[in-house]
Amino acid sequence: MSFSNWISGRVFSLVHGNNLVYNTCWEDPRLDREALQLGPDSRVLVITSAGCNALDYALAGPEHVHAVDMNPRQNALLELKIAGIRNLEFEDFFQFFGGGYHPRAESIYRSAMRADLSDWSQGYWDRFIRFFDNPKRSFYYRGTSGAFARGIRFYIDRVAKLRNEVNALLDCQTVEQQRELYEQMRDRFWTRTLNFAMKRDSTLSLLGVPKAQRMQIDKQYPGGILQFVQDSVEAVFAKLPIQDNYFWRVYITGRYTHECCPEYLKPASFQKLKDQRVGNVSVHTDSVQGFLEKSDRKMSHFVLLDHMDWLSAHLFPMLELEWQAILNRAADNARILWRSGGLRTDFIDQVRVQHQGQQVQLPRLLKFYPEWAAELHQRDRVHTYGSFYIADLLATPSV
Repeated sequence: MSFSNWISGRVFSLVHGNNLVYNTCWEDPRLDREALQLGPDSRVLVITSAGCNALDYALAGPEHVHAVDMNPRQNALLELKIAGIRNLEFEDFFQFFGGGYHPRAESIYRSAMRADLSDWSQGYWDRFIRFFDNPKRSFYYRGTSGAFARGIRFYIDRVAKLRNEVNALLDCQTVEQQRELYEQMRDRFWTRTLNFAMKRDSTLSLLGVPKAQRMQIDKQYPGGILQFVQDSVEAVFAKLPIQDNYFWRVYITGRYTHECCPEYLKPASFQKLKDQRVGNVSVHTDSVQGFLEKSDRKMSHFVLLDHMDWLSAHLFPMLELEWQAILNRAADNARILWRSGGLRTDFIDQVRVQHQGQQVQLPRLLKFYPEWAAELHQRDRVHTYGSFYIADLLATPSV
């Protein structure tokens, strides 16, 4: 390992080792639901992240959603959301998780939410429920990704001085209006300072992007990481409808609106979760492999986010063990989704697993849907991943 790679790894570990990383999910569940095609018998494993998408999947009515994450802080956030759904009225819940601020955050937490949390999550929120009680600093400017969002807000307001233009863009009703505004402000936004920052591993670490993922993009995307980021931002603001893009709105403004927010923050969905569906979500602090090896239930769907990018670069044997655990606990014709910072995941071709008493290459057990995945990927409201994958597990290896 080179010295620069060692330093990058240490920075990433320092940033993420003891922090809440994601205060909102950064994967578009609208695409996931289309790809997953969940039914009443579906059992889903999803990496927790901020828990928004686990709740979104639950609204589709599967038998169960297992949210699994090695970072207990991420699970504590989902537990807090579940406790809020069970015990709060909608407007209080929306103030917490829609506005990122509630003037009575601590008293409501202690009287109505705390008792429903695990011991570890109680200890965490006893210290950090203050994340929700500052009217000048939204919850969505907390955690490491929140620190990045706060930096972008400062840059828009104080450096580029584009707040009026950005707010106008968020209010656009047509893509044509968006494109016109974006083209007017593009050169003022992409300054030399911002271009420099977006190429730094330290900056990208705040967003949960490890050096291995950045290197994939540098190697595979024409113009490298900076061009990728610039093209992604242009796609979001000048090519895709912005009206329901709650992912970018919350980081630019610090809050959702009632009209532009995740599904679990809409009144009818909140009530559906409260009445029944939230009881079909469970939270597990473990690795994917560890959870599956402890479970005695078959999973019909797996949502692996982009964590394999990091495993493939640093812990490849663990990646193979994880896939072995997936195979061992997968139901017939199980469906698997994952994302990558790179334009392709060549490392999948190198994974070897045991199947029916013999070692086989993993791709021989997967049926991919590249055209479908590419079509969905083009509609991705987040638009910060290089690629998206949909695959079914085969009972018999392909030739």
